[in-house]
Amino acid sequence: MRPHRAYHANLEPQISISGIEAAHLRVLRAKIGDSITVFNGAGLEAVGTILEATEHSFTLQLGAAQNTNREPPQPITLAIALLKADKLADVVRASSELGVSSIQLLITQHAEAKDIGTQKLERLRRVATEAAKQCQRNTIPSILEPIALTALTGAGIVAHPHSSRLPREAIQWDAPITIVSGPEGGFSNQEITLLEHKGFTRVTLGQRILRAETAALALLSSITAAEGI
Repeated sequence: MRPHRAYHANLEPQISISGIEAAHLRVLRAKIGDSITVFNGAGLEAVGTILEATEHSFTLQLGAAQNTNREPPQPITLAIALLKADKLADVVRASSELGVSSIQLLITQHAEAKDIGTQKLERLRRVATEAAKQCQRNTIPSILEPIALTALTGAGIVAHPHSSRLPREAIQWDAPITIVSGPEGGFSNQEITLLEHKGFTRVTLGQRILRAETAALALLSSITAAEGI
């Protein structure tokens, strides 16, 4: 059985884990003497041993931190239109597992939601942390506050049904990549034109029309999981 994993921002020789992370370890029935892999969300991990366990916290002695890289060749930003809360949480969870570096929420013409509250944003960040822990990533994706589509920067690809180019044909792994996925109603013609003027390339996800949450994950997996990265 692989060691339990926990998140802690500082990988010091001795740390105390409390709050949500401690609650998770209690659910896993972690006990004194158990080995725990602790990651800091910025690329480092260290193996530790539980020295003390109380009702509210765990004290660990950590070994040397190591930079264990399980990331794609370049950072990937998923820019996705705002979806209803549960759908967005599902996208954050799965895209974190698929290797995205950051998730930029977008305000678009046909989006199901026009804004997101602070509490919902913090929930999405917790979902990203849990997903990174589960899939043994040492980097936690950033969940960025919504911006207008006009403010989006970067270069990459946008899923669009009226295209014949495959995602991997439009990707060059020589710079950070942004992949753009729209709302349930799709992007308007004006929005697609705007993205093309910004330098984004239209790509296809096949002959079927996908749900917004499916399209985002299909697009991401086509350039990570499908390519073994």
